[in-house]
Amino acid sequence: MNANDDLKALIRTIPDFPKPGIQFRDITTLLLDPSGVARTVERMVTATRGPVDLVAGIEARGFLFAAALAVPLNAGVLLIRKDGKLPGTTIAEDYALEYGQDRIAIHEDALVPGARVLLVDDLIATGGTARAAVRLIRKAGGLVEQAQFLVDLPDLGGADALRGDEIAVDALVSFPGH
Repeated sequence: MNANDDLKALIRTIPDFPKPGIQFRDITTLLLDPSGVARTVERMVTATRGPVDLVAGIEARGFLFAAALAVPLNAGVLLIRKDGKLPGTTIAEDYALEYGQDRIAIHEDALVPGARVLLVDDLIATGGTARAAVRLIRKAGGLVEQAQFLVDLPDLGGADALRGDEIAVDALVSFPGH
């Protein structure tokens, strides 16, 4: 038995969603369980190294974890949104998708240079969005050295790609395959 098997058991797998051959890891079942949510947050807080000034959450499920972690870490919450969703002046970063490109953004004044930032999201797959978030935070002058995820899909290589960007990566559970 692994340390986080209790959390893994709360995540349901939906086969062939959104297309045939994909095993969708649905965290909504974990989010419905108050004890599961509490244990997830507690374990992510425990895995955090050093003090952080901001917890950056990637739209949209990353917002849930960023807000929950920010309270016990005594940190602010940095929202990383799809481009065009934030009012005011923003800075943005492009990243590749399977078929095309997308863009994420933060407010231009969202962080002060030197701010220590923890990146969080629900799941790491190929790492495209997370790597773009790291570039964006660094472009804004933030120091990001660690990222945390509830779920890792290691066969897709995203966590390893982030490690190549000098990011310490933690995930509570992993699932083989896609």
